[in-house]
Amino acid sequence: MKLKKIDVIIIVILIIVSTIVLFKAKFIEDPRAPKPPEIHFLQDDANKKLIVTYVSDIVRWEDIEIIGNCDRAKLGTEVVEGDELTGCYGTITITHTKTGIDYGSWTFTKEEILPKSLTIPEQRTVSPENEGAHYKSQLLVNREWWYYSVVFSNNCPLAGWTATISFNHMARGDLFYTKPDLLIVTLQSPEGEIYGGIEERERPILGDYSYFDEPVLQTSSSEKMFKVSFENSYVQGRAPNWFIHIDGKIGDNKILMDLTYKAESAPFWTYSNRPIDKSKGSIASYIFMGCSVNGKVSIDGMDVEVNGIGHHEHTWVSGLLTSGLIRGWDYCHMTLENGWNIYYSNYYFTPELQSTKTYKVNPFANIIITSDQGETVTYLEDIEVKISDSDKLFLFLKMPKRISISADPSLTQVFISEYDIKLDLNIKSENTLNKEWARFARVGMKIGQSDIMGKITWEDNNVDHEIDLVGIGTIWNMRH
Repeated sequence: MKLKKIDVIIIVILIIVSTIVLFKAKFIEDPRAPKPPEIHFLQDDANKKLIVTYVSDIVRWEDIEIIGNCDRAKLGTEVVEGDELTGCYGTITITHTKTGIDYGSWTFTKEEILPKSLTIPEQRTVSPENEGAHYKSQLLVNREWWYYSVVFSNNCPLAGWTATISFNHMARGDLFYTKPDLLIVTLQSPEGEIYGGIEERERPILGDYSYFDEPVLQTSSSEKMFKVSFENSYVQGRAPNWFIHIDGKIGDNKILMDLTYKAESAPFWTYSNRPIDKSKGSIASYIFMGCSVNGKVSIDGMDVEVNGIGHHEHTWVSGLLTSGLIRGWDYCHMTLENGWNIYYSNYYFTPELQSTKTYKVNPFANIIITSDQGETVTYLEDIEVKISDSDKLFLFLKMPKRISISADPSLTQVFISEYDIKLDLNIKSENTLNKEWARFARVGMKIGQSDIMGKITWEDNNVDHEIDLVGIGTIWNMRH
């Protein structure tokens, strides 16, 4: 079919007009325009910062427009992976000035400042000698453990996993004089997978004084560092840095772990039977909250690099508190989505004969909250614990599945009682390793991962504050 001259002209005009329209609508790129660099940002709402995770080309920060409130002091000349915009609040919008490309907008939640408890240096000081073994130097101490836990971060291959590691020198009566040296190593996934277990070894009758057969659990300490080992696994270091090496078949799995722990703040004594010189107490415990954890984990040959937030606890107990007196304990270290950490512990002095039981004002219970990885703490002394659901192990032995905690300041906590702080927490433990020692001991342990939900409220300058608390906990229950 032949086209007339006028038809050709009309078609050409239509093509030109269409091209102009598509170009102005940005459906067609201008080949003369510079190609914008690709930049990816990760929002860390808990720590109020934006992190650069990917840069496709060389680009200078002076060519990036940042609208909003944030601190740019840590930025260099060029944009590189790992750069951070800190102290962000409100909405942050980032664009490329030369091309007008919009990299996105991020809204940060308002930072709530929880009233802090008054602490004295005595409560937050641990010497190198305190980190070593007490059962060797103090006659009354015969139960001691070094406990580490971690919740792995969302930006590593084991996102949402937890790990629990503990080197335990148990009292002989705990497990009916059989195998009182324990190594606990467990890893739990959000999907319910469980790896590792509890390794137990019989201690010689004379313990560390045995001439022919040494205990499997070995300890040493000096001004430079302490070390606790169990066969090929060990922890060593000195605050604020520790190194954990796990190597062996734990339960049914071959586990290799190399983890470094760094405490970002001073420790906190949770209990000591001596009000002064707490480290000399025959019953004592301290914790480091919100530790930074980095390293490698291998499970049955699968190797991954990990990072996360962890806790370290060191506890020793007098032999006068035999298994006939201490009938159980709960420990839970919680890492929350808003960046806070909560520590809960409790001792029980009566058997668990009922699946539902309420404990009020137990002087051995602890609730400690930190919003800045332990730099400051808020501890509440008026604590009510309710066990609403339990697993039955033996006829009169039950392990808690759900624990509800209500806490507020006691009348003696004058520095924070005026804020009317109220904490409600629910700990739900389902992805756990359950260990039973039947025989005569009738001892059970439950170790692993728990879901945390709750809220905290307070009043400050006639303003009501309420924060929802959601996160992951590492829990350790024992019942006798």
